[in-house]
Amino acid sequence: MEIKIPKEVHQHRETIFFGLSTRQFLCSVLAVGAAVGVYFALKGIVGQETASWLCILAAAPIAVTGFFRYNGLTFERFAWAFLKSQVLCAGPRVYRAENLYLQAMPSKKEVWGK
Repeated sequence: MEIKIPKEVHQHRETIFFGLSTRQFLCSVLAVGAAVGVYFALKGIVGQETASWLCILAAAPIAVTGFFRYNGLTFERFAWAFLKSQVLCAGPRVYRAENLYLQAMPSKKEVWGK
């Protein structure tokens, strides 16, 4: 019996079912549920083949959300960081130089009283 121990403790992921983490398993179940719901809702309207393609389109983003990791961020944290940096806090950042020497030194009028 061999147990793999990761070198970094933070890389350890607890698995619950089929080697998936809780997050991955939950997103997979939600993706299957969304696909089944879309299939039965649209099968009579657009036909069986088109409904099956729409199932894939509906389930794929949900399934990817469970497996997504970028620099250690989950999809929700990544989306929030992206939204904050590109939309909420976006805009021109104006940097103005401050001359501390001029602020510290009194003006000639103050020194000479003129």
